[in-house]
Amino acid sequence: MSAIKTTSVILITGAASGIGRALALNAHARGHIVYATDRDTAALADLAALGLRTQRLDVTSATDIAELVARLNADGTGPDVLINNAGFGAIAPVLEIAPERLRAQFEVNVFAIVSLCQALAPRMIARRQGRIVNIGSISGLVTTPFAGAYCASKAALHALSDALRMELKPFGIRMITVQPGGIRSDFGAAAAQAASAGLRADSRYAPVADGILARADASQEGAMSAEDFAERMLTEVLAERPRSVVRFGRRSTLLPLAKQLVPTDFLDARLSREFGLGRLVATNSTHTPQGEEK
Repeated sequence: MSAIKTTSVILITGAASGIGRALALNAHARGHIVYATDRDTAALADLAALGLRTQRLDVTSATDIAELVARLNADGTGPDVLINNAGFGAIAPVLEIAPERLRAQFEVNVFAIVSLCQALAPRMIARRQGRIVNIGSISGLVTTPFAGAYCASKAALHALSDALRMELKPFGIRMITVQPGGIRSDFGAAAAQAASAGLRADSRYAPVADGILARADASQEGAMSAEDFAERMLTEVLAERPRSVVRFGRRSTLLPLAKQLVPTDFLDARLSREFGLGRLVATNSTHTPQGEEK
């Protein structure tokens, strides 16, 4: 399997902010040719001014993906490294998540990544070299309350990445799955805002709304900076023999280990307490439905 070139073409999705932006700037500083893509093209303007190549890309849009491929063909190039970073977290109780929100979670975090791999891997296969990096999450290993949709999407991405790793190896392409823990970004704020807006006033989980918001922002407490993460991740990804699965960030080692070693009921109870579900049980036990006697 070929080593990565000294000057490589690196394509990053979701590069307008957070981890994606840090990765784009770090790769550019290393001297690589960087295609920074995002659906928010205005937020890419300063990256273009620095010399990065920018392109609009809504990862769920077949038209945008086709235009990206056309741009690469016109430039006479293709990615040596594809970093599938774009994603979001749908935070809501499973029983109350809107169907369209659940579908969007998988459209962005799972289906779009497969579409990009299908669109961009053929050029790598023709050259018999390349690397694809899928940004998963420790949430795909350890499920928490109020993040079932997000955790499920990352678990699905991990499984697809495992299959791709084996299926692409004969063609000289290395698949690397990154499973971050807590990384500082606007992920938590965006998830909290969406969770707050989506929680109905009559929700059975309204008494523990603060627990839902705490889950949305859980990855940000004591988190690794996006810049530190980008430095460490790219050093690993661009190494001659990178690991197939890498983890960085707060709790990225502790939580998967706990999942393996701690009894399920004990871990469930610990996570339930952390996000307020214990208080919900107490609230329900003292509630008398209308028309009934205690």
